[in-house]
Amino acid sequence: MQYLKSDFYYDLPEELIAQTPADPRDSSRLLVYNRETKRIEHKIFRDIVGYLNKGDVLVVNNTKVLPARLYAHTANGGAVEILLLKRLDRETWEVLVKPGKKCKIGTVLTVSDGLSLIVEGVTDSGERIVKFRYEGVFEEILDRVGNMPLPPYIKKKLEDRNRYQTVYAKTDGSAAAPTAGLHFTPKLLRQIKGAGVEVAEVLLHVGLGTFRPVKEDVITDHKMHSEYYEVGEEAAETINRAKREGRRIIAVGTTSVRTLESVADENGFIKPCKGNTEIFIYPPYKFKCVDALVTNFHLPESTLIMLVSAMTGREEILSVYKTAVEEKYRFFSFGDAMMVL
Repeated sequence: MQYLKSDFYYDLPEELIAQTPADPRDSSRLLVYNRETKRIEHKIFRDIVGYLNKGDVLVVNNTKVLPARLYAHTANGGAVEILLLKRLDRETWEVLVKPGKKCKIGTVLTVSDGLSLIVEGVTDSGERIVKFRYEGVFEEILDRVGNMPLPPYIKKKLEDRNRYQTVYAKTDGSAAAPTAGLHFTPKLLRQIKGAGVEVAEVLLHVGLGTFRPVKEDVITDHKMHSEYYEVGEEAAETINRAKREGRRIIAVGTTSVRTLESVADENGFIKPCKGNTEIFIYPPYKFKCVDALVTNFHLPESTLIMLVSAMTGREEILSVYKTAVEEKYRFFSFGDAMMVL
């Protein structure tokens, strides 16, 4: 069947778009959907322990969000907003700029004293290739002058930038948080491990695909942006051992799903590797590695709701989302969570 973008639309009242994260993290709500029984349960996120079995492997994405939004100006004072997307080498980045008309090749932009950049190229899809000029350590400068790249639907200022990081974030490189992981606390993770659940860490740096809407009417015409991933030896061994023993692989977030499904063979086994993925998961898709999913509620017509639809079925997920709207769950990055079993 050929799906249209409009097949993944649902009505969402604006007041259900979460503007601030739950406090504490694990006090957000959790909708649990069982694919076999079609049953929906309404819980609190910390109740997730009751849905995990001894021997399950919870796979998390340990990417860390860069303070990747910069505000710069041209030589004549024109304001430009920059979003860092992908580091190409020590000084060269692929970025989004707004407005693009002020950023032709050769344009010099000044962010602050000691940090400027020059536009060196334009990609086919309109991003800019820029080279930074600075003295000192780039990450330290970025930490000082950069802003957290919150999605445009979040209008409130984030008081604590760490609330847009998971508690297990390690490796700098994302332009957005893997938001399903924002619900976990160190205490909850200890409780999960204490119940005999293994936690495996993979890496996928969340890039432009998170921000890019599906514009094409026929979804198969949509091209995903490339994102960098790494799967280490320890994670591969943990996951493969569980697969051999028939234990469940539960992905935390769509980014973990995309990483595992990018590297898994037909039997769901994976090798330690790194690379770039453009995988686009939509129905019908046969999952090779992932058995269950923890995720947030995603935007209508987004590639993320298409991925979840591949796991549940399109009509099923739209029915679940209708229930979530009726029950006034909070949606999107700072919203509540769903577990698909």
